[in-house]
Amino acid sequence: MMSDLLLPPEHRYAKIIEQTRNDDGSELSILNLGPTHPATHGIFQNILLMDGERILDAEPTIGYIHRAFEKIAENRPFYQINVLTDRMNYCSSPINNMAWWMTVEKLLEIEVPKRAQYLRVIVMELARIADHLICNSILGVDTGAYTGFLYVFQFREKIYEIYEEICGARLTTNMGRIGGFEREWSDEAFKKLDTFLIDFPIAWKEFENLFERNRIFIDRTVNVGPISAEKAMQYGFTGPNLRAAGIDYDVRKAQPYSSYEDFEFDVPVGKSGDTYDRFCVRNAEVWESLNIIKQALAKLPEGPIHADVPDYYLPPKEDVYNNMESLIYHFKIVMGEVPVPVAEIYHAVEGGNGELGFYLITDGSRTPYRLKMRRPCYIYYQAYTEMIKGGMLSDAIVILSSLNVIAGELDA
Repeated sequence: MMSDLLLPPEHRYAKIIEQTRNDDGSELSILNLGPTHPATHGIFQNILLMDGERILDAEPTIGYIHRAFEKIAENRPFYQINVLTDRMNYCSSPINNMAWWMTVEKLLEIEVPKRAQYLRVIVMELARIADHLICNSILGVDTGAYTGFLYVFQFREKIYEIYEEICGARLTTNMGRIGGFEREWSDEAFKKLDTFLIDFPIAWKEFENLFERNRIFIDRTVNVGPISAEKAMQYGFTGPNLRAAGIDYDVRKAQPYSSYEDFEFDVPVGKSGDTYDRFCVRNAEVWESLNIIKQALAKLPEGPIHADVPDYYLPPKEDVYNNMESLIYHFKIVMGEVPVPVAEIYHAVEGGNGELGFYLITDGSRTPYRLKMRRPCYIYYQAYTEMIKGGMLSDAIVILSSLNVIAGELDA
């Protein structure tokens, strides 16, 4: 006798529907939430067993956009893996990029110059602001408030313009190199950053005022999808979703990287772990990110923007055409003739959604032997079905939005 758990959910639920009939004669029903649905920010499916508007059971399906990044990485040189990281959490690509470079630098024991570390901090915090800005404004849209989203979304465009000045790309940035940045930031980048730091806080304050004491928004989010600190820990939550449950774990404080120990900032925490707390924690984190960027700009040291590691850093193109030594370095790097230590390392950063880590095993060749990406979305999405059971369908949408599940990171 085959276990019912092995049946596809729609068949299993059909059996339950046959066996169950409400007193008023109404029946339970099956609802497909996804794979393509306006509220699933990406492509993933939940098959729901419904009693009217209430969710009795749910079964998720993931992997619709699985691209086998970890397997592809095994056949790519280290510097070509960076473009894969862009496509995980594409709302904050630079954080993924920097996390990967730092992992490789840890492997190769490269000391990154202070200026490059500070510039990395600035761009990672900009990416965090962009990530939280999208998550919270879309949460507003999912509760029926479009205005906040339309108002603050223009500032994501301003952040993208700064990215464009730094590296030439906007969404999938592929920013940086092993040992630092590929070029010095332009004056225009700093000018746009200064303008952003003046204009954005005013808008963000207005955005908070629109939502934080809004009666309708509070009714839709307070006590919706709460998760206890204990349960969040058991599920492996990190990032804003864990901090909303009351645990002040932040990788930037716990294991500082890229000179984060040089900056003063608070780690906002919530209490109940519900949708409203997740919203408020992200709002508060935006202010902390702005604070960190201002400190980094004020303390920004002079000096090189990349480490002196010619073995891993492609020389400028004009040198390759005119200088024999540069041509040799270029050839050796591209052909993968530079030896790499045999090692097993893990490096984590505080991503937009939590602890983003790379577990890298090398065998001395130009490509990883194994690479495992610790993707926060993939880990906390497993709690989603438990969080929505017993709730209303409209609450399921809001909970999904407040968790900020990004399909690219979920499936990789």
